[in-house]
Amino acid sequence: MAIRGPHITTAQWLGRTLLIWLIELMTVIVVAAALGGVQLAGLWPAVQFTAFVGILNALLWPVLARLTLPFLVFSFGFFTFILNGLIFWIGGQFVPGIHFNNYGYAMIAAVVVTVANTTISGLLTIDEDASFYRSVLQRATRRMAGRRPPRRYPGILFLEIDGLSEPVLRHALATGHMPALAGLLEGRSHELSAWETDLSSQTGAAQAGILHGNNFNIPAFRWVEKGENSRVVSSFGLRDAEAIEERISNGNGLLWRNGCSRANLFTGDAADVMLTYSRATSVAKLYTPSYFAFFANPYNFVRTLSLMAVDMVREVRERWHQERLDIRPRLSERRRGLYPLLRAATAVLLRDVTVDTLITDVLQGDADVIYATLSAYDEVAHHSGIVDRDSLRVLSQLDRAFARVERAAQSADRPYQFVILSDHGQTQGATFKQRYGVTLKQAIQKLLPRDLKIHARLQTDEEWGHVAALVSEVAQQDPYMLGRFVRTVTRQRTEDGEVAVGPDYQRMLDEQAGRIITAEEAQLIVLASGNLGLVYFTDWQERLTLEALEAHFPGLVDGLVRHPGIGFVLVRSERYGPLAIGARGIYYLAQDRVTGENPLAYFSLHAPMLLRRADLYDNAPDLLINSFYDPVADEACAFEELIGFHGGLGGGQNLPFLLSPVAWQLRNESIVGAEQLYRVLKRQVDAMPG
Repeated sequence: MAIRGPHITTAQWLGRTLLIWLIELMTVIVVAAALGGVQLAGLWPAVQFTAFVGILNALLWPVLARLTLPFLVFSFGFFTFILNGLIFWIGGQFVPGIHFNNYGYAMIAAVVVTVANTTISGLLTIDEDASFYRSVLQRATRRMAGRRPPRRYPGILFLEIDGLSEPVLRHALATGHMPALAGLLEGRSHELSAWETDLSSQTGAAQAGILHGNNFNIPAFRWVEKGENSRVVSSFGLRDAEAIEERISNGNGLLWRNGCSRANLFTGDAADVMLTYSRATSVAKLYTPSYFAFFANPYNFVRTLSLMAVDMVREVRERWHQERLDIRPRLSERRRGLYPLLRAATAVLLRDVTVDTLITDVLQGDADVIYATLSAYDEVAHHSGIVDRDSLRVLSQLDRAFARVERAAQSADRPYQFVILSDHGQTQGATFKQRYGVTLKQAIQKLLPRDLKIHARLQTDEEWGHVAALVSEVAQQDPYMLGRFVRTVTRQRTEDGEVAVGPDYQRMLDEQAGRIITAEEAQLIVLASGNLGLVYFTDWQERLTLEALEAHFPGLVDGLVRHPGIGFVLVRSERYGPLAIGARGIYYLAQDRVTGENPLAYFSLHAPMLLRRADLYDNAPDLLINSFYDPVADEACAFEELIGFHGGLGGGQNLPFLLSPVAWQLRNESIVGAEQLYRVLKRQVDAMPG
């Protein structure tokens, strides 16, 4: 079913506009009384000034935002404060009875009034999507689109909620946390089904499969390519993402047909991309309706900044709440320092930029296919838990974000079909280190010679990846002054266009100073991807077999499978082919037979097939380690310090969801793997007219 509906009534528009104006009037009066550098002669000048500023915003802001768009983007929105101050300063020059001692006081007053306006409006749940600035955005996007006649056949918008499993979605729907999505089901326009991920269950493999129909040779979040001097490749590495897309793309991606990619890892062969990892180091044009969307409303950035502050406070409060009530499992140390800011950047800033861009896309109506990712839930669930009250609150916020896009589609000149899906889910449990007091590296090290040089990366730090992508995209833009400034500031952190931040930058410094063993120097590399561990012995270019491992490192495999935190180990045998070895049994994958207890019994019906495929990868590790999974408690343990996690097999991480139009009749399709999902979705895209 294409989303289309009635426009907001004139009475509703006038009522909301008047209420927002009254809020601003009261705030101006309070600010003038509190701020020494502002003189206000009474109520009537305040009324005149507020009306005048409103008119200036209506007339000048779209022009100013368009002219200064590069500065707005490059300054991450902070140039908004200068523009707001300018409008207040102009108002003070023309309206009698109000005076600002200097421009600085005008800017301070503008910031305070804007923050108060957006905060109070948010508390009163005033719908800004129905404001004057939405109509401004509609007109502007159409002008920027070149006044092409609207397409009458429905476009398709794919909205991915990163990390949300089908069972957790059903829980959120049942508990009233996602009424907008529930409305799609209650209105019988959409149907909900689960599909099953590949191994590994993480965004890199999932989006490669969904967007390009090819996720072969992506064994985890990170992996080692022995033939390239044991280089560690990361799905979230910007140059790595670019190289991965070059390998997997054949020009026939999900978005090849007049498509848009928004906040994804890969483009899906779309020509129109924004905040897409595989293109973040390429020069892109920022002067577009997509970026203009976020700044079309003078209050937009301040609203987002205020919401970021609220989210930071909420994160601190939720961490304190878990500690006070001794809620377990929990993370404490990882949630200190800069983490609240990083979380807010993902959960609020990235969400708002993406959603406003999507609103522009549907209002403009030119794109036939749009795919966007909202990462907020995945980030929060990693640290708070998959059904923690904090995580459920984020789902409510994402539901409201979808509702905004849905309402915009109701005002669009062409209809759009909505498909809501996830790339993977999450499983929950205390971490490997919390349970057993050692990291995966330390557990392996105990079974090996002491002098072996080991390089380990046991934390994905996705939150820093989003920051790196945004900074790198800005740094590569040309020709504006602020773009050059960012490049100058980050030149010591930049390699091939990718800016290193957070742990990646610290690792760069440690490697340069010789404080840690680099991947190139190491004899053993240990990587973690949720509850999936990868072990590479770099003294051998070829993949080591079970027989070779037992000859060179006797007791290693046996010691690993006997560890209570490990469910099974995948290793190749010269005689038998791939084996899934558990503590009490072996699954001979090539022969499809089991001796002893089946080590894959509780992971997935398709686990043998998924492991056979993973065994064929050129960059498959010497040892692939999957943690235990307890089906009764529905728990596993991550080798990273994450409470909610994904990457391996076991539990909800392997069960993402698909909410699709009923007319597509996908509910009864058995979908195993992202490549199969691509084929299912591509059928619908290819069936579009034109």
